[in-house]
Amino acid sequence: MPSVHVPPIVLAFAATDPTSGAGLQADLLTLCALGCHPLAVVTAITIQDTAGVDAVMAIDSDWVTDQARLVLEDMPVAAFKIGMLGSVENIAAIAEVVSDYPDVPLVLDPVLASGRGDELATEDMISAMRELLLPQTTILTPNSAEARRLVQDEGDESEDLALGSCAERLLGFGCEYVLITGSHENTPQVINTLYGSEGMIRADSWDRLPGSYHGSGCTLASAIAATLANGLALPEAVREAQEYTWQALAAAFRPGMGQYIPDRLFWAREVNEGGSEP
Repeated sequence: MPSVHVPPIVLAFAATDPTSGAGLQADLLTLCALGCHPLAVVTAITIQDTAGVDAVMAIDSDWVTDQARLVLEDMPVAAFKIGMLGSVENIAAIAEVVSDYPDVPLVLDPVLASGRGDELATEDMISAMRELLLPQTTILTPNSAEARRLVQDEGDESEDLALGSCAERLLGFGCEYVLITGSHENTPQVINTLYGSEGMIRADSWDRLPGSYHGSGCTLASAIAATLANGLALPEAVREAQEYTWQALAAAFRPGMGQYIPDRLFWAREVNEGGSEP
């Protein structure tokens, strides 16, 4: 007889990445590694390698809606994870879909540029995120550069914005929590800071690893979605997701000529190297 156990189900909206370093493939690997069953809605198709993104083709927004609606009518989900969106129309479509599930935690990773700096979101898309998605977001997971860009007004010098002020503005757009990651900051350690309505909730410091990584933000956001789906309270989910992500980055490999790819299955290799069954 098949098992009656059903793992927590997480629906990821994201663009594909042929390298499986970032994007939807990174989400699927991370969610599986943390004991969830992933559902995948494609928002865009990319042409990229481990060095950067050459082209993006957004999926028609009706297709995005229909992909999501059909699986949501079939299976209950414990969390949503949103990554690269592809178009303003897709942002509107996804916002309408998730609005029907207000009790399901939503993790939003605002993918604005590739690691090489390729632009992946227009100003119109950023405005649509602010207006349509942030008010529905449980936790937003920008790096410091993304946080500054998301709140930047005309006349702002984005590099002058303190991250605490960025978090306050982002919370003002309606999200419940903001986790700003510090890998882009010039600090000896990477400091990731979680903010909520009461201010700073926790700050976690991590040894800064050498090298440049493809998909670290996707990994962290998906890991938070997985830990929430597994029933952890948000501050603990954030801490556990950071630990998993740091371990995946510490075990990263460089299969191509560009960035390192996190090893989301590091724990399985550790078990096998120890001589035990996976």
